[in-house]
Amino acid sequence: MTRLTTCTPSKMSCQAFVAHFKDLYEHSPWVAQKVFDLGMSSDLDHKEALLPVFQKVMLDATKDQQLALICAHPDLAGKAAIRGELTAASTSEQSGAGISECTAAEFERFTQLNDAYKEKFGFPFIKAVKGSNRHQILAAFETRINHLAQVEFAQALEEINKIASFRMADM
Repeated sequence: MTRLTTCTPSKMSCQAFVAHFKDLYEHSPWVAQKVFDLGMSSDLDHKEALLPVFQKVMLDATKDQQLALICAHPDLAGKAAIRGELTAASTSEQSGAGISECTAAEFERFTQLNDAYKEKFGFPFIKAVKGSNRHQILAAFETRINHLAQVEFAQALEEINKIASFRMADM
C-alpha cells in the first residue's frame, strides 16, 4: 500500500482534510467533507484505501450533486483555459495533453464541440486527459457527442473518478 506523501489523513482535522482534498473533485469540497464524516482511520492514510472511499461517496451522491460536480469542470480548451482561470490541476492536465498547443482551427473545433455537447447534454464534456493528446481528445469528443444522455452522464462520472485517481496519485 502506498502512503500519501502530502498528508496523513487520520491525523487531520476536518477543516485541514477538506482544505487538502477539496479539489480532488473539481471545485467540490463537499465530497471531501462527506469522506471525512464517514470517519478516519490509519487505514485511510494509504492511497489505495482512501481513493475508493472518495469514489464511492461521489457515486452515491444524488443526481443533482453529481450534475453540479460535472458542471464544475471547465470546458477542454475552453475560454477559462485561454484566460488562465483553471485550477492548477486542470491547467496541468490540459497542458500535459497538449491542449495549450492547439492550432486556431483545433481551438475552433473544440469550441464548436463544447457548445454542441453542452447544448445536447446540459453539461460539459468530461475526459480524463492524462495520457491523451489533443487529437485523441477530439476523436473522443466526436464519438461521444453521438451517445445517449444517460450514457454520457455515466461516462462523465467515470471520467471524473479517473481524474480523481490521477490527482490522488500525485499526492
